[in-house]
Amino acid sequence: MAIDCTQRSYDLVESAGEYKSLPMNLFNMCAHHAELDEQRRARGLSWAQLAAEINRPFESTPSIPINPGTLRDMLKKRSVTSAVVVQALRWLGRTPESFLTGPRCIPSPDEQLPEAGPDRTLRFDTRAIYDALEQERGRRDLSWQQVAKELPGFTPSMLTNLASGPLIGFPRVMTITQWLGRPAATFVRSRSR
Repeated sequence: MAIDCTQRSYDLVESAGEYKSLPMNLFNMCAHHAELDEQRRARGLSWAQLAAEINRPFESTPSIPINPGTLRDMLKKRSVTSAVVVQALRWLGRTPESFLTGPRCIPSPDEQLPEAGPDRTLRFDTRAIYDALEQERGRRDLSWQQVAKELPGFTPSMLTNLASGPLIGFPRVMTITQWLGRPAATFVRSRSR
């Protein structure tokens, strides 16, 4: 049963000018993959057919199609490129937050992924993520080293490199969006590649 969460568990608490991060929920890649596999089986699809369905909305773009093995073998990797996970979430009609561990919350409309439109694909805007990190870092008067300490699995250079637009992987991207206290969809854009 879902509960109405007025504050996500990743919200920051300010006390006497200091910020304390509450425990972050993890993106549950196992649950995501299980849901993908369950829906695939329910529709009688092979992994190749599933990949074809997920790829169809952006098949006429220059984007590289998602390989069936990438979907099937997600759990064998520590990190899966966000482009793959976002397209799978789009196919499932689910939000990234719906796969966070912890109490199930009633989804906020802000958590819904944007519509991609014809011949478009969804991608994380890493520059926008960097800009939001920089703004929060400045607001809290933190160094990049201090930000990285609050974001498990990140180094300062991994965070500052987001400014130049590299891809970012799941589950790692969800750590950043929670730290920022913003839905992942805030940083997802519709693109032609």
